[in-house]
Amino acid sequence: MNREIIEAIENQNVIEFTYEGETRIVEPHCYGLTTKGNEGLRAFQTGGYSSSGSMGWKMYDLGKADDIEISDETFNGPRPGYNQGDKGMSKIYAEL
Repeated sequence: MNREIIEAIENQNVIEFTYEGETRIVEPHCYGLTTKGNEGLRAFQTGGYSSSGSMGWKMYDLGKADDIEISDETFNGPRPGYNQGDKGMSKIYAEL
């Protein structure tokens, strides 16, 4: 469990990290264990690389994330389309 990610969600701080070799900038909304048992982050991507070419809602497997940085930049959440009790998570450590 990553205490910094929990605090980023509680304080609504933007997170930047490298994911599969590319930079992602996200607004974290939910952190926990996915239904597949991986450490996961449901977030709204606002910048950086996207393999789909679009920003928006994504689920990140944090086992594939490196160089996680919590920014001083904040956001006003939650974003439209976010539902508490994320069905993609089997255990939630923190959520908006």
